[in-house]
Amino acid sequence: MRRGTVPAVTDHVYCDRCGDDLPTGDHAACRTARELEPPRFCGHCRRRMVVQVTPLGWTARCVEHGTITS
Repeated sequence: MRRGTVPAVTDHVYCDRCGDDLPTGDHAACRTARELEPPRFCGHCRRRMVVQVTPLGWTARCVEHGTITS
């Protein structure tokens, strides 16, 4: 489902919903919300992503790390 130059999900350092550091904080609410919502921040560089939601899914683009799709 991923395309472009997006590194593996395990390389994430930041929460892709709130943008905070993953190791420092409880992101249970973020994980729950991400089941229904697209990512808002790049998990690698913490940049705000350009997100487009359509009836068939979503696309999120980081200028540095590329595009991911649902």
